[in-house]
Amino acid sequence: MEAEAREVSRLWRIYKTIYQMCRDRGYLVGQRDLERDLDSFKMEFAPNNVVDRNRLTFLVQKRDDPADQLLVFFPEDTSVGIKPIRTYAEKMVTQGVTKGIIIYRKSITPSANKIISQMSSKYQLEAFNEADLIINITHHELVPKHVVLQDEEKKALLQRYHLKESQLPRIQVNDPVARYYGLKRGQVVKIVRASETAGRYLTYRLCI
Repeated sequence: MEAEAREVSRLWRIYKTIYQMCRDRGYLVGQRDLERDLDSFKMEFAPNNVVDRNRLTFLVQKRDDPADQLLVFFPEDTSVGIKPIRTYAEKMVTQGVTKGIIIYRKSITPSANKIISQMSSKYQLEAFNEADLIINITHHELVPKHVVLQDEEKKALLQRYHLKESQLPRIQVNDPVARYYGLKRGQVVKIVRASETAGRYLTYRLCI
């Protein structure tokens, strides 16, 4: 019973982090889901102390572009293979959604990763291990605020400082913070750090 309770609590934390991630990427999410407490989570998704991961699936749309939608999946499989990936792809096609996130329990098989890669020209599927989402890394005191620039903001930045994008400091596309914000190669992120003298100072990084 204690193990089941721990698992429910763990998934509640993951659930909150993924909703925060969607919000921070500019998607519309309900305040109720952002603030959902453990008891409410249990009542909704684990009335018998076992979470039905299929019921955790949800759809969100961008705040400034309703056509930009994202589906989030929580596979039951401990190791995710080709079958669930194809099921999710079919669901995305049916709903006209081109972006998805898979929150997997332990691992994804090489063949499933290959399918995800083959789909990447039309469908953008990201995969996160549950263990990486128990804590929201952007809430850590050592992680400064990150703001993803829009294309026009990036262009204005380069013009203002007479820079080529290759002259900007870099952030790897697989950096944990870059993955949290869904950064793509070529995008620029503004990093806001506290400063004892200036109050704050800004740096910019190019995703590569």
